[in-house]
Amino acid sequence: MLSRQHKLVVMKIVSLFSVVRGYNIPIIVLAQYLSAIFILAPEKRALDILLDFYLFLIVFASAITIASGYIINNFYDSQKDLINRPNKSMLDRLVSQKTKLTVYFSLNFLAVLMASVVSWRAFLFFSGYIFLIWFYSHKIKKYPIVGNLMAAFMAVIPFFAILLYFYNKISFEEIEDHMSHFMVISAHAMFLFLLLLIREMIKDLENLKGDLANNYRTIPIIYGEKVSKQIITTLTFLTIIPVYILVNIYDVGYMDIYFYICLGVLLFFLLYLWKSNSKEQFLMLHNVLKFLIVAGVFCIVLINPSVLWHGRQLISNY
Repeated sequence: MLSRQHKLVVMKIVSLFSVVRGYNIPIIVLAQYLSAIFILAPEKRALDILLDFYLFLIVFASAITIASGYIINNFYDSQKDLINRPNKSMLDRLVSQKTKLTVYFSLNFLAVLMASVVSWRAFLFFSGYIFLIWFYSHKIKKYPIVGNLMAAFMAVIPFFAILLYFYNKISFEEIEDHMSHFMVISAHAMFLFLLLLIREMIKDLENLKGDLANNYRTIPIIYGEKVSKQIITTLTFLTIIPVYILVNIYDVGYMDIYFYICLGVLLFFLLYLWKSNSKEQFLMLHNVLKFLIVAGVFCIVLINPSVLWHGRQLISNY
């Protein structure tokens, strides 16, 4: 049996895990590696990419920067979360604000240190990324539209970190030969950006009471629930554009199945959206979007699914 002191330590570890949303970090790491293997460098051996030390530093720096972002976001949202997420908020409060800030600065220092080992460009990239996260949490997130756009944009930035890493290694003359890779990752990023933006707006509907109590100027508060649903509907239809680019212009293998299923799910999503008017219903819509985003990460392997049943391809050229 654990002593009371040991139980408290365990609970604080669980609390910190909740604050940094540790369950999201492995998904982000997996998404970056799968994007590198199947989209950005399909001509390279997958094992070479997995064993690339500098790529590992970029991915790890991205992961801990995002973790630190969750901490500073939790720090500024502590009062709002007491209303919107009382159970999670009580767990998060087992770790003091001072400890959270100490971990926050430590993670940021480690991230820029690892980025500086890769290159001065990576150092500037992550320094800017860290500043943007802080600025969003401290100021921007309270404002309508701009806050939603910035939240979605910051969520896709890690994919451009690995994009810059690979493009930094090729000459200017070779860039044109890699434009198809750039367009595919950009279309994927656009699709992900739209899903994340829709999710941010659903969260505004879901967290209406807490936002109102803490003077957040979100779209539902200023313009009303109907306008918010109209914007979400428009954004949902805009997802057709990156899906068309990926399915009809570029070859994404069997991943087109995922995109077709997504469009079908999003159609039912819209039908349910206009019938929703409670926190529980908006939470369900939020979870549907979260499922589509996570499923999209795993479905990247459908670009070349033979890797799944021919393990030897991990150590040979595609």
